[in-house]
Amino acid sequence: MEDQPIYPVILCGGSGTRLWPLSRKSYPKQFSALSGEQSLFQGTAKRLKAPGFAPPLVITGDPFRFIVTAQLAEVDVEPSTILIEPEARNTAPAILAAALWLQAQDADTLMLIAPSDHAIPDAQAFRTAIQTASPVARDGQIIAFGVTPTRPETGYGYLEPAELTRDTPVPLVRFVEKPALPDAERMVRDGFLWNAGMFLCSARTIVDAFAAHAPHMVEPVTQAVKDAKPDLSFHRLAPAPWARAPAQSVDYAIMEKAQNLSVMPFQGEWSDLGEWNAVWRAGPADDDGNVLSKNAYGINCKNTLLRSEAEGTTLVGLGLTDIIAIAMPDAVLVAHRDATQDVSRAVAILREADAPQAETFTTDHRPWGYFETLALGSRFQVKRIVVYPGGTLSLQSHHHRSEHWIVVQGTARVTLEGAEKLIAENESIYIPLGAQHRMQNPGKFDMVLIEVQTGSYLGEDDIVRYEDIYSRS
Repeated sequence: MEDQPIYPVILCGGSGTRLWPLSRKSYPKQFSALSGEQSLFQGTAKRLKAPGFAPPLVITGDPFRFIVTAQLAEVDVEPSTILIEPEARNTAPAILAAALWLQAQDADTLMLIAPSDHAIPDAQAFRTAIQTASPVARDGQIIAFGVTPTRPETGYGYLEPAELTRDTPVPLVRFVEKPALPDAERMVRDGFLWNAGMFLCSARTIVDAFAAHAPHMVEPVTQAVKDAKPDLSFHRLAPAPWARAPAQSVDYAIMEKAQNLSVMPFQGEWSDLGEWNAVWRAGPADDDGNVLSKNAYGINCKNTLLRSEAEGTTLVGLGLTDIIAIAMPDAVLVAHRDATQDVSRAVAILREADAPQAETFTTDHRPWGYFETLALGSRFQVKRIVVYPGGTLSLQSHHHRSEHWIVVQGTARVTLEGAEKLIAENESIYIPLGAQHRMQNPGKFDMVLIEVQTGSYLGEDDIVRYEDIYSRS
């Protein structure tokens, strides 16, 4: 048993509203590169690709399934399973579904439950902590990972260990929710640890914990797993029983009630990057404490985060102190560092005003690539479309619009009314209203084209699909 691999269970849902406008419901923060070149999700997957670890089980929502597969492929990680939640139900049902899936293979399988959006720079130190805690987890304990605090932090939960230790698991006395500052200061002095929200246990142990402490959740989730249907490389949990599962966090459902809890201290750097202040702390900063993106400049600034995600747009800060400024193509956030915990309030206000920027981007991700709207009028729309190598759009037609395609990079294989044609760079093709058509990228690099739509209705629901390799027809 000791040489059995540990299965990472990567939780890949959530909306990340506190990191708006970079993180939104349609493309949450785990898929963005907040620190470094890779996304947080990719960093999590790569961190756990090592001897002693099995390929990960990922549980995510339907809108993100192809983003998950594309980002894993980019870092050469092959998942063991991708489970699709019919709807978000918080962490407890997701963890139970993963545990039941793994238990069906081997009840003694160790699973590392890990959020997809945390930053841990020293991957080897983290893997060592996991391996150190493994024997205790195999003996039936649920191991929580606690990070040694570097400051009093009111945005994190805390763990109280039964004794002070640096490198071995010890019994966990209690969880403490996000405390007020005086309590946080006392806890740091008394040796409490930050709750990293990661757990190590066997599939059998966590399923038994649900049966003991959240029995109302077991039947619907068990049925959702039993009735799961394969869909391409995914497995879709059954929606009807899943809808009956209560939406609860695993802390509330299990961890605050279970008696077989231990805590493994972790001495390395860790951040959940849960709000912009945490991103600023993660750096890297210049000599004045400024964290700047490649197209941002700070002049006479101090302790600021200036980040521009708008291609071709330069962000300049003058004489700023303790300011967060984030520029996106369709929205800009400017906030004092002390106010970053309240960004979700701004999202709520935008949502009430029906502002699309509250939840969606101008960039729309699809299984074959993505597109962004460049211009939109009453009877026209201009898009920039990027198709990944091998990507194929569905065979489709439109009732209300015609389209002009101009290839600006690569080569497109276009099917129009049954006839195939290769369209090279600087060539174009006209797609009449009602014509059946399809676009493919036969090359080894991204293919880019400009699409000009004209017609009486330009909505994305004006698509009749006849064939689709992604099972959307």
